[in-house]
Formats: sequence, C-alpha cells, structure tokens
Amino acid sequence: MEVIMDSNNELKRSMKSRHLFMIALGGVIGTGFFNGSGYTISQAGPIGAVLSYIVGGIVMYLVMLCLGELTIANPSSGSFQDYATRFIGPGTGFMVGWLYWFGWAATVALELLTIGATMKRWFPSVDIWVWSLLFGVILFLVNAFSARSFAETEFWFAIIKVSMIVLFILIGAIAIFGIIPLRGESVGFSYLVKDGIFPNGFVPILMTMIAVNFSFQGTELVGIAAGESENPKKTLPKAINQTVYRTILFFGLAIAVLVCLVPWQQAGVVESPFVAAMDKIGIPYAADIMNFVIITALLSVGNSGLFAATRILYSLSKNGMAPKMLGKVTSRGIPFWALVGSMFVAGLSLLTAKYAADTVYMWILSISGTTAVIAWMAIAASQYFFRRKYLAEGGKVTDLSFRTPLYPFVPIVAFILNAIVMLSQVLDPETALSVYLGIPAIVLMYIIYYVFVDKRRKRNLNFDK
Repeated sequence: MEVIMDSNNELKRSMKSRHLFMIALGGVIGTGFFNGSGYTISQAGPIGAVLSYIVGGIVMYLVMLCLGELTIANPSSGSFQDYATRFIGPGTGFMVGWLYWFGWAATVALELLTIGATMKRWFPSVDIWVWSLLFGVILFLVNAFSARSFAETEFWFAIIKVSMIVLFILIGAIAIFGIIPLRGESVGFSYLVKDGIFPNGFVPILMTMIAVNFSFQGTELVGIAAGESENPKKTLPKAINQTVYRTILFFGLAIAVLVCLVPWQQAGVVESPFVAAMDKIGIPYAADIMNFVIITALLSVGNSGLFAATRILYSLSKNGMAPKMLGKVTSRGIPFWALVGSMFVAGLSLLTAKYAADTVYMWILSISGTTAVIAWMAIAASQYFFRRKYLAEGGKVTDLSFRTPLYPFVPIVAFILNAIVMLSQVLDPETALSVYLGIPAIVLMYIIYYVFVDKRRKRNLNFDK
C-alpha cells in the first residue's frame, strides 16, 4: 500500500451516485434495527411500534432536508463539523467535531467487540479478541486503500442488508395472507389489535421513540461522503430523497410484518424478533441466516464509523482544531494519520471493555450515545444560520440548487425534536447516564476550546493569511 504524505494532497472525488445512495441507506440499517426492534415492539405494542418508526422517520427527514441544503451549497468532507464552525461558531464546531469523532471511534470498538461475540455461535472455542483484531485490521486496510474501496465495500454490505429486509417483507406478507402455512396457527392481522391499540398506554410509545431515533442515525454520513463524491450537486438530492422514502418504507413494512407474525409480548424477550418470525414461517437455518446478516450489519457500521471518524478528524485539523499532521493526505486521498488516530482510540476502547467494562467503557458508550443527536441538532442549527447569513449577504433562495422547505419552521422543529429526544433519555434508567455524562462533556469541550484552542487558532489563521 502506497503511503505518500503531503499537506498539499487533497481528498479524491471518487465515489459514484450508487455509492452515495447505499451509504445513506445502509447507514441506518444496523443491529439496533435487527435486534433492538424487539424492545420497541414489546414496550409500545404492535400499532405503537409502527407509529414510533414512522415518527422517527419524519424526524430524520427534517434533518436530512437541512443537511441537503448545506451540503449542496457547501460540499465539504467535514460536513456538519465544518458547517457548525462556519455558521454557528468555532466553539460549537470544536465541540460537535470532537464528540462526534469520539462517538464513532467508540462505536467502531463496540461493533468489533459484538462481531467477536456473534462469531461465537459458529466458532465457540475462538476468543472474541481474535475476531475483533482480524476484522479491525480488515476495516483499517479497506479505509486506508482509498475512499473508493470504502464506498465499494459499504455498497455491498448495504446490498446484503437491504436484500434481507426486502425478502423478509415479501415472505412475511405471503405468510400473513395465508399463501404459505405458518408453524402453528394462522394469525393474519389478529396480533395487531388483539390486546388493544396501545396495550401499555401512550407513554411507553414516547419512551421507545428515543430508541427509534437512534436507530435512524447514520443517515448523516451521506453529508460526509458527499465531499468525496463525483458530482454532489447532481447525486445528493436524489440520494437524500430516495434514502428517506425507502428507509421509512422498509422500516415501516418490516416492523408491520414483525408485529403480525410475533406476539408483541414475546418480541422483547427473544434475541432477535426477526429470527422468531423466520422460525415461525419455517425458514430453515433462520438463526444462522440472521447471524450472517447481523455480522454484515456490524461490519457495515464499523466500516462507516471508521470512515466518518477519519474525515471528521481531518476536518478538525483543517479548521485548526487538531494537530496539522492529522490533515495530511496520502497520494490516494486518504487522511492516513487521522485514520490511524481513530483506529488507535477504537483499540483503547476495546481494552477498556476488557479491563474496565463497568466503569470507563460504560462512560465511553454513554457519551457516544449522545453524539449522533448532537450532530443532528448541529445540522438543523447550521442550516438556520446559513440561510440567514446567505440572505443577509444578498443571496437569493431561488439560486440554491437544493432548498430546505418551510424555512425557518423545518430547522427549528428538527432542532427542538432532537433536543427533546436527548433530554428524554433521563426517563429511562438504561439511557440516563448518556445525559448525565453527555451534557458535562459538551460543556467541557467548550471550556477546552475557549481556554486552550481559540487564541492559538486565531493566531495561526492570521499567520496563514
């Protein structure tokens, strides 16, 4: 692998439209959907679960509308970190960038750890760390070779996940309508209203919307990838619109099929409701098929996470908020030292999972749990201030290739809804630590910036001029 470092090298625009679309679509299809959907169904009930995913999809759509205008008007590999710096303020850009980078680096470690545990089903005698190391090296090499290799790998990961969901919807629908027999009774749509529309009341639906909102996060990766796509002004609007519509459609239909096949009371006590549904239909080796899909989803999230962390760290360096070395790019257009730094922190997170699982590792995961919500809030706020600045400087809305509709309603509502999601985590004991640690982490980032970074950054920027 050729590694020639040069500060003058730039990121390469090598991703095609098909890559951009599948990166956006595949980014939201992870283990949280395949496994975590059981929690949503068991808490919200059948109708409530479908409603939760529809509302979560609408919140995602509002954020993506904001991201579309920002990205097409200002294509940048740093995406919302760069936008927050330019349109909200450098302190906010510093906070968003470092927390988002840290969150993805920790998530890469979590995905590798979960891959090792999942492989235990087939190779019970092999230690988890062996698989974590093996797949960690593979992901590093994929990202180190070129942006195109990352995009191509992510494209096929996404194809596997999407194909699985489409097949599940088709086969499940056939079973629900009685065309093929189910194991046991033929239920049709009886599970939907058997115990009432909202069997646990309406409040649990609000609680599950937190988990659902997290399951949709990852779509913002399209903004980061757009900075290295061939023609973002042409491909990004299509990628955003198709991603939103198809994600809501796939998620909504898949959950609808699940709640028709699996009683809502059982959904939260099985490892994956998809396995339970496939077993009921009579699909052979259902658990092994789902094990393969889950490993694919884990690799996909780890691959995307490493890419996102690397580009955000690169953007921080370019904005004078991280060491200059992290902004150097190889002849293939890879921010190599930013990649190494991101992988190094992921490795440290893996070590804390082994030696301090109940303390340091839990703190890391809790802080990372708030980072995607913070990013979505930053996207909404950045679009609001970008449009205001654009108009103040004499710009015309009609000149924007992609326009966020109903301005300023859309960015304000998107910001408020995501703030509610973040603060509502205190209602759930399992997620409350994310708020208790996440908010102090936000404050700490601002303090670090204004005490240690701000003056040095301004001095360097004046020197460069």
